[in-house]
Parts: sequence; C-alpha cells; structure tokens
Amino acid sequence: MSIKTRIAAVALAALALTGSIASAEAKQPGWVWGVGAGIATAAVVGSAIAASNDPYYYGYRRCGWVAQYNAFGQYVGRVRTCY
Repeated sequence: MSIKTRIAAVALAALALTGSIASAEAKQPGWVWGVGAGIATAAVVGSAIAASNDPYYYGYRRCGWVAQYNAFGQYVGRVRTCY
C-alpha cells in the first residue's frame, strides 16, 4: 500500500466518521457544522493530492533508464524510472 493510498484511506475514514458523528446528534451546536465542513474539505483536498500521479521536479518530469542487477551483481536489464 503506497503512501498516497494510505492518505486517501485516512481521508475517507475521517469523512465517514464526521458524517456519522454529525448524524448521530439530535441537537447540534453551530460549531459542529464548521468542524464537519473543515474535515470534509480537508478530505477532498487530501484525496485530490493523493490521486495526483504526476512526479514533477521543479516543473518538469525527470525520466531516465536505470540498470538493474540481481542478487549476485549480474546485469539483468534496465528499467525506465521517473522522479
């Protein structure tokens, strides 16, 4: 599980928890809606950041070929990596 997936899962869990707390109360004080809206907004923004799959480095993508070796130090091939 990547860090982006974990962030999205935590954001979704926070959104679900906020929704359940807000719906469970019969009479809600005014600040509950503000806290709920803040957490929901943070969840949406966090999910959008986690979903962005663009590894840009100072405005441009850096890609190249990297040699791969096995456990014995023998050349196996190369793979394209972007960072």
